[in-house]
Amino acid sequence: MKSFACAFALSLLPGLACAQEGAARPNPPVLKELSTEFPKDAQLEARVLTATLVPGMTSPWHTHATPVVVYVVEGTFTLEFKDREPVVRKAGEALLEPINVVLRAANNSQTETTKVVIFQVSSPNDPFMHPVH
Repeated sequence: MKSFACAFALSLLPGLACAQEGAARPNPPVLKELSTEFPKDAQLEARVLTATLVPGMTSPWHTHATPVVVYVVEGTFTLEFKDREPVVRKAGEALLEPINVVLRAANNSQTETTKVVIFQVSSPNDPFMHPVH
């Protein structure tokens, strides 16, 4: 017999299966970080991008007007800064990129490809990034 909590959850989310029925429970969050930098606007756009960085590849130096979450699917991702130590994340890890800070993405491996999923919420007219020359 299903518990009340399970029956209630199923009424809200029909695709959900309860643990006692043999379904796997969700994993804990990969990234859980507080920020006061998320945008507030009448309309916001969620953007989900994927990127593949071949060995030795870097993005251009740039900034973001809103925070960017990067989840590493494969390989090792390095976030380089002009004024501080880099941040390195491996497959299965994530990071929150700061706003208005000059940075670039890098795959510093000479042999492994890096694949990431990138998530950003911003005003619809804001560009994903601002190149820094």
